[in-house]
Amino acid sequence: MTDDLTTEATGLLQDLIRNACVNDGTAASGQEVRSADLLTDYLGGRGFDLETYEPRPGRTSVLGRIEGSDPDAPTLMLMGHTDVVPVNPEGWSRDPFGGELDDGMIWGRGAVDMLNLTSTMAVAFRHLARSGFTPRGTLLFLGVADEEALGTWGAKYLVEHELDHVRADYVITESGGFQVPTKEGPRLPIMVEEKGTFWSNITVHGTPSHASQAYKTDNALVTAAKIVQRIAEYRPEARIGETWKAYVQGLGLPEELADPDRVETIIPELPLAFGRLAHSCTHTTMAPTVAHGGTKTNIIPDKVELQVDVRTMPGQSGDAARDLLLDAIGDLADRVEITSNDDPATASAIDTPLWDSLTRVTGRLCEGSALVPTIMTGGTDNRFFRRAGSVGYGFGLFSRRIRFEDYAKMFHGHDERVDQESLDLSTQLWLALAEDLLV
Repeated sequence: MTDDLTTEATGLLQDLIRNACVNDGTAASGQEVRSADLLTDYLGGRGFDLETYEPRPGRTSVLGRIEGSDPDAPTLMLMGHTDVVPVNPEGWSRDPFGGELDDGMIWGRGAVDMLNLTSTMAVAFRHLARSGFTPRGTLLFLGVADEEALGTWGAKYLVEHELDHVRADYVITESGGFQVPTKEGPRLPIMVEEKGTFWSNITVHGTPSHASQAYKTDNALVTAAKIVQRIAEYRPEARIGETWKAYVQGLGLPEELADPDRVETIIPELPLAFGRLAHSCTHTTMAPTVAHGGTKTNIIPDKVELQVDVRTMPGQSGDAARDLLLDAIGDLADRVEITSNDDPATASAIDTPLWDSLTRVTGRLCEGSALVPTIMTGGTDNRFFRRAGSVGYGFGLFSRRIRFEDYAKMFHGHDERVDQESLDLSTQLWLALAEDLLV
């Protein structure tokens, strides 16, 4: 390992975890200003420009820039978010905001989503600046707020209001870079495509009455329970895209996984973590996640609010997603009102200089490896930059201590952790990529 830089990345990651910038989706949460201040102090502004943006009090992003000498050369952005999702401490074996280091492993909320990459990006950026890095192309580092709640006060705001400052030809953010063992050597998944988000609020209507006489009442909560069950059990038809086909082929997976007529039969036979991934990459998914209703124990509720996480496939419209949701609800559709946030899927090509550069760099850092394009079942801030004209990939590098199965359980789950070797690999990746692509 590159000991000094790995030590820096470890300490910075621990501090980012301890800042506990928890984003629960409300406008006042997150308070990423704590980590923006931390990154500003760490970077110090020596040899590069440093700016902060605060569209709402406390929702702060920080941007570093090493200006290139050639205006026609490409601009590369390393983008890491600083907010994390909420946590239930009862499910953790360590303090989720303690940033403990034990046996080379750093524990805490955000350790793999994605404070690990944010810290290594910052370390690599500062090291390049202080070593006198003079690239032809421009290098940007963005520590961005509000990724975990649609990006309203982070990337979305910056692209809509500060595009001249954050415009980049190439953007790298989470995730990918697991070393998947195959007969031909390790394969490194790289996120080139993201599913769309069609988050929906469903208002279920009923009629209020006294709960002591519940016989044949119009109970909105009972209706909502039926709707939740229907949505949870609904199974849209499989849709197989070119990126998923390339992933299946690249990893040497069973060919049934790329066949819309046969994928349903093989998914139940897969290990649970991979089965979930395969299902999500080949289907529109709908998950009821939040319910609010009722006012008092002795009153039949006349209104219940449901929130449903709907993820759409590439090329699928919002109207099509709504039709699927109504189909799932069935004959109860006339009892509801639906409002949705339509954020369509995005994708980037792989025949790009960034892909070629990553291929060269990872071939040196991970002997015998090859990149494999894949689809992100969730969403990242890359979608805003893709729509603004950038090529956006989700990537990093993990050691073999972080298996995909473990990562999948930790992502928004309990006992999040990452090892120092992974920090070292990612730091080396950013350093080598900047040299390869921008010089």
